[in-house]
Amino acid sequence: MLLLWAASITLIAAASHNFTFAIQQSRTMERRLSPRFEIPPASMIIFTTLTMLVSLSLYDRVFVSVARRYTGRQSGISYFQRMGAGLAVSVLGVLAGALVERKRRAVAAEHGLLDSPGATVPISVFWLVPQYALHGVSDALSTVAHMEFLYDQSPESMRSSAAALFWAAGSLGNYLGTVLVTVVQSASGGEWLQDNINRGRLDYYYWLVTFLMFLNLVYYIVCFHFYTLKSFEMDAADEAQRQQDGGGGRSVQRENDSSLLGR
Repeated sequence: MLLLWAASITLIAAASHNFTFAIQQSRTMERRLSPRFEIPPASMIIFTTLTMLVSLSLYDRVFVSVARRYTGRQSGISYFQRMGAGLAVSVLGVLAGALVERKRRAVAAEHGLLDSPGATVPISVFWLVPQYALHGVSDALSTVAHMEFLYDQSPESMRSSAAALFWAAGSLGNYLGTVLVTVVQSASGGEWLQDNINRGRLDYYYWLVTFLMFLNLVYYIVCFHFYTLKSFEMDAADEAQRQQDGGGGRSVQRENDSSLLGR
């Protein structure tokens, strides 16, 4: 169980860059909606929150009912599949960040702004929305499934520790993001991650994180392949069916008894 739990640490490490490098990117981009209003760079994270809320609603109201017809599961798909989908979407989120940063840096070079870190690069800040939105979808898919997995698959005596493991993964993920930045900064000689991101190669860093996230997805799939599932969902489904059958039988019996009394 802990091997699958560890896969979420890298996921959180990748999402943590939305609070650091993505804000640096947005500070250099065109953020004006009107002559008097400019979007604060840190407020772009709202797109992750909104997308997560919308995704959770659509998942519960639409996707589960549709998937239930094909899988026969009460939950539509298992939380293992949901976690895997969240990891896959997270890879796409970091990939989108790499592509947008390459575009942003190219526009800065085209307008001769590579040595002007304080200048506004003429590219809309809304180019960052896809990466924020994809991370929101990833959170909606993986976060709830991660908690369900920890609670259902933990031994009875450790279920009270499931929440602690969930939050520990968040802490370790953010710490891993810091360690990764430190290692890359040292290995690249400070060339990739500079205060002047127009001269730096933040896109290279995003490509590196994309590769690590892909490896993490492969790691998750391998661990899941060898994992022995505790069939809580099957047991719950069987119990529900037995109760339904028993309730139906008791209803028929009551009807028969009533008819006999009537005679």
